[in-house]
Formats: sequence, structure tokens, C-alpha cells
Amino acid sequence: MPDTSSIVDIVGVGLNATDTIIRLPHFPSFNSKVEFRVSEVLPGGQVATAVTACARWGLRARYVGKIGDDGAGQLQQNELRSSGIEAHWIVVPDCQSQSSFILVDEDTGERRVLWKRDPRLELLPSDLQRDWIMRAKLLHVDGHDCPSATQAAQWARSAGIPVTADLDNRYPGVEALLEQVDYAITSQEFPARIMGQSDLLLSLPAMASRFGCRLVAATLGADGVLAWDGHRFHYVPAFDLQPVDTTGAGDVFHAAFAYGLLNGQDSPQILEFGCAAAGLSCLGMGARGGIAAIEEINRLMINGRRRPALYSAQQLRAVRTSP
Repeated sequence: MPDTSSIVDIVGVGLNATDTIIRLPHFPSFNSKVEFRVSEVLPGGQVATAVTACARWGLRARYVGKIGDDGAGQLQQNELRSSGIEAHWIVVPDCQSQSSFILVDEDTGERRVLWKRDPRLELLPSDLQRDWIMRAKLLHVDGHDCPSATQAAQWARSAGIPVTADLDNRYPGVEALLEQVDYAITSQEFPARIMGQSDLLLSLPAMASRFGCRLVAATLGADGVLAWDGHRFHYVPAFDLQPVDTTGAGDVFHAAFAYGLLNGQDSPQILEFGCAAAGLSCLGMGARGGIAAIEEINRLMINGRRRPALYSAQQLRAVRTSP
């Protein structure tokens, strides 16, 4: 059994997945055939990938998740073990682990995801042990199994442990989860889904005000990241890199955000680091194939060329100072 006697830097509670990455010369049109370039079976999943990145950067990491008793589940266990991560697995007998087939366009690195998750893989509050959460300096969750994520976040909050969340869809119970989240890092579409407002300059402050988050941010893919800290906006444009596979870029951004928080960086530094780490992650295959070393991320931050900015400083100042 894993040793839970020591305090770790980060504990992640949430999804893992086994991905079959299929690289294509182009996405197929309807009723057509395309010869693929290469296929690989690789570990992935939002939270499992984030804690793996943190472990590679030298943080002590713990993971809590659910798998089936199949080969894909064994792959997940082996991968986290080899990364030195303390993992607590709830194993469902006679069940297929979550799996995905990810079609990657060779020219752009963009992807299409086909996925399957057995309902029995839902992580329940009763699956969790309080000690797994309390003996950590930071908790990271996703918004898929919201009741268990909310339970973990409530325990963390009661002990003054900061909570970061990776949110992309309006799953049942996500509003209750948001009330327990300090740093909500969402997809570009999520704020509109939760607030009914598509303009991020309006929806991000509204989210922060409604749920009491310290910081709310939306990752914008090739356009970088926009964040609201309750007082002002922070915007970082993406680095100008030619992606190989964008799978896992958001997961690595979340890992970088947690890493920055734990190392006492301020919001602009954290967002810069996150954009650099996420950009470099797109240069490898699969969710974890492009996790770069800290030194490489720092070099990109210093020397990297940026893509055009989606927001100007004047736009952001105008919103901040408007009545």
C-alpha cells in the first residue's frame, strides 16, 4: 500500500484515461478512407497528467482515481508508479478503464477525441479518504465527478489548503464545486456555459464574484490565457510554436499553474510559465509526451516568439476601470 504518512506538494483527484493517438495527414471527409501515419497507446487524463507533470518537475505528488481491472488500468498504475507518484486506485472489477481514440491532424496538431467511460468509473465521495487530501499543500480537481471533487475541496478548504480546478463542461454539481475552488482555470467556452455570457471580459469577473474564487481564468488555445484576479485582468499571448499534437496542453497548463502557486510566483509569472509549458507540451505525442523540463520552459519564456495578442492592454484597463 502507498505510504500516506508524509505530506506531498500536490494531490490530484479526478480523471485518468488511456489514449490511442492516431496521427493523420488530414482529417477524413465523410465516407472516405485515410491512411494514418502512426498510432500509439499512451497514458492521459486531465488530473493524472497534471500530477505527472508536477512530479517530473520535482514536486511530491499524490493521485486518487478510479480504473477498471483491464490492461489499460494496469498501464495507468505502471505509469504513475514509474513517475514516483503515490497513487490510490479504486479498481472496478470486470470493467473497462476510460479510453479515448484521438485523431491528430499532422499539419496543425489539432485533434478530434472519441472517448468511452463506463458509468461504474464514477469516483464517489465514499471512495475518498480524508487523509489523502489533508496531507497535501495543494489540491487539484477536475469537474467531471463533481460530488467527489466537492468533498475533497471542502476538506482542503477547511484546512486552508488551496484548491485549483480544471473545468470544461457544465457537469451536474459543478456550481457547488465552484464555491469550494480558489483558482478556477476553465476552457474558453465554460464561462459562457455557467454565466450565460460569451464575452470573457464580462463572464470571468461575474464568475469570480458569484463563486468567490480568488482567480478565474480561461485558456484560449493558440490565443494564450486570460485571467481575472478580482481587481484586474492578466493576459498572456501564446508562444508561436508549430504543434505536433495539442493533446494534454490544458492539463500541462494546470500543472504549471499549481507549480507556480507552490513556488510563490505571482499571477503574471504563473500564467507566463503555464503558457510556455503548455506550448512545449504540443511538441510531443500524447498528453505526456511533450512535458518539458523546467530549464526548457524558462528558455522559451525568455527567448520565445509570441503569437499576436487577442487583447490589448488598453482593452483590459478599460474594463478594469469602468464603473
